[in-house]
Amino acid sequence: MQLLTNNQVRDLGNLDLLAKQVVEGFIIGLHKSPFHGFSVEFAEHRIYNQGEPTRNIDWKVFARTDKMYTKRYEEETNLRCQIVVDSSSSMYFPEIDKQSEDHINKIRFSALAAASLMNLLKKQRDAFGLSFFNEGVDLHTRPKSSTTHYRLLLTHLQRLIDAPTHDVKTAAATALHQIADSIHRRSLVIVFSDMFDGPGEREEDLFAALQHLKHAKHEVVLFHTVDKARELDFTFENRPYEFIDMESGERVKLQPHQVKEYYVDQIGAYQERLRLKCLQYKIDYVEADIQAGFRPILQQYLVKRTRMR
Repeated sequence: MQLLTNNQVRDLGNLDLLAKQVVEGFIIGLHKSPFHGFSVEFAEHRIYNQGEPTRNIDWKVFARTDKMYTKRYEEETNLRCQIVVDSSSSMYFPEIDKQSEDHINKIRFSALAAASLMNLLKKQRDAFGLSFFNEGVDLHTRPKSSTTHYRLLLTHLQRLIDAPTHDVKTAAATALHQIADSIHRRSLVIVFSDMFDGPGEREEDLFAALQHLKHAKHEVVLFHTVDKARELDFTFENRPYEFIDMESGERVKLQPHQVKEYYVDQIGAYQERLRLKCLQYKIDYVEADIQAGFRPILQQYLVKRTRMR
């Protein structure tokens, strides 16, 4: 089950369960893809030798055979991954309430995508940490691979979902510099952000912060998280709307056809500049449309991880 429906994400009260569904659907799909050889489980069993750690004993096999075998993994690269999530108010678009027909927005998409990546990383016994930023760095955990750590990070993600914010601006450049300074060992850094920086912030500063993430040979993937139909294509009915800036509260009343051509040109030009800067800095840029499901996210992670071997 890869593409969860709107109804399935109506209540993100069990991130662990939904993340498992996303990952299991993704793994099943791998058997029909060029990545069918990718191992997210163990490769084979071997007889347990007395004195070895017991954590890898397959107790299900022991229950069936009364013999002790350990799981030998193909992938034991000890990858370190830092997942960075933009938690500013613009990430809560579209706003979800009891009357809303939407059940997925940018923050919910990012949280479930992050949980799914952590689930996959845990399966591979890789270490993962989590960072949140808006006007500053709200959370920064160091990478670990334990189940306890995984459940703690799910709790942090759940709090993001459960506590929508208004008027919380973004200072992405400053925050990303801080996060870059906090990652001391070579890591895979995965960023979920709409890359809409706050007023007064310069594009050059934001691009410099992305470049900083490449420091110390980090590998970086930017998932440019957007509601493509609304935010990039500006697909609205031709009737009066009141548009509200979720970070400043500024309001403007207009009909979409009055500004659509100009808006689409401007946002498209910005996206292209962002894409070209990522190409220049050797950062993987991925447009992450929240309506397109989670497979592109896990697929891109898989491609990046394969290259890092």
